[in-house]
Amino acid sequence: MSITAERRTALISDYANTHRHRQPRVQVALLSERIGNLTEHLKPTQGLPQSPWPADARRRRRRLLDYLKSKDQRRYEALIGRLSLRR
Repeated sequence: MSITAERRTALISDYANTHRHRQPRVQVALLSERIGNLTEHLKPTQGLPQSPWPADARRRRRRLLDYLKSKDQRRYEALIGRLSLRR
């Protein structure tokens, strides 16, 4: 499941300092949205096991969070609090 253009624009405007969408915070927010959508879409139905597809997005998000944590601890903590991520 993909993110609609309107939702993507809203996430970029909420998490970016400028209009650049390459910032780690923006990428983490977009990946979190995608993970949420995929998790909801791939929920097991009628006792079937859950699909492993969101794992790739989770790994990419983890790498971006690690990068952000190494560069700016304060922004990292603000971002995980705002996205309600554990860590």
